[in-house]
Amino acid sequence: MRVILVAGTTRTAEIDGISAAGASRDLLVHTPSADAEILAYGDTVRAPVTPVSPTGCPTPAVVTRAVRELLGFDLTVVDGGLARPTGAPTVSVGARPGGDIREPDPVQTAPGAFVAARRFGRALPDDRVVVGETVPGGTTTAMAVLRALGEDALGSTSSSLPENPLDLKERVVEAAFESSDVAPGRAAHAPETALRAVGDPVLAVAAGLAAGALESGTEVVLGGGTQLLAAAALVRHAGVPDRATLATTSYLAADVSELEEAAAALELDLAVTDPDFDADGAGPLTAYADGVAKEGAGMGGALRLADEAGRLGAVTEATRAVLDRVTGDDADDAARDKSRGDTGDGR
Repeated sequence: MRVILVAGTTRTAEIDGISAAGASRDLLVHTPSADAEILAYGDTVRAPVTPVSPTGCPTPAVVTRAVRELLGFDLTVVDGGLARPTGAPTVSVGARPGGDIREPDPVQTAPGAFVAARRFGRALPDDRVVVGETVPGGTTTAMAVLRALGEDALGSTSSSLPENPLDLKERVVEAAFESSDVAPGRAAHAPETALRAVGDPVLAVAAGLAAGALESGTEVVLGGGTQLLAAAALVRHAGVPDRATLATTSYLAADVSELEEAAAALELDLAVTDPDFDADGAGPLTAYADGVAKEGAGMGGALRLADEAGRLGAVTEATRAVLDRVTGDDADDAARDKSRGDTGDGR
């Protein structure tokens, strides 16, 4: 069993109010690099922050890492356009950081990265892979890509914020099409065009990986929410009919009323897992039950694996242990500054 984390960035995340995948807008850019390290090592080693939301909700990466420590699955991190270095070993498929989709041609490397990731996916030796993502601002770019493909009927995308800023997202997506040569629906059956015009590099790589793996007969679990739903739509528009599974959390499913209908429309099996983070003893993880974060960093896929292995009941305690480690509860003052996002260099 292998979990593949696609980690990257889009400058769309810099728009005020668009994402909660970091303690502040300035720190968002470090989140994917830190998530990759947490999954690889169980702690940050190079990234200057431990990702938390503005209200203190911990990154979903700590949940995925906890499941990895319980089950021992293999991990591959694919560079889907990282803007900051990561200490985690990565595979490169030529993706570069994405621009703001309100600007013309924001993801120039998307077509090449999609093709290279598809080739990599075909070559994977595993019988089953879970594909996850970490990219602040990715739900907005996913909305734009679905619209470019003509898949508006699949519904709206979710948000890492308790209250989904749909009005803001709509304005951003509208501005993206105004600056693009692609009109809504005109990129149907042309996934690379949709991704380059209004998408992000992580979505390009995740979709390419899934398409290639399915073509080689590998069982694919898309471990995430509406961003991975957009990846599934891209796979279908690339001409790959094979069935995959969308594995997500109960928090994401509760946020998107059309999720079951959308999964059925794309011929996806839907697996929804409730980690019971609102129970006694969950500590800061109760923020998920309050609607913060909801999904990310392969969390839904990892929880599905834990459930299948009969270890779902151990996830909360294991996650609390990982969280204590990465936030440095027993570390020195410098480590505590790091966990709060105090980089010391004015960024």
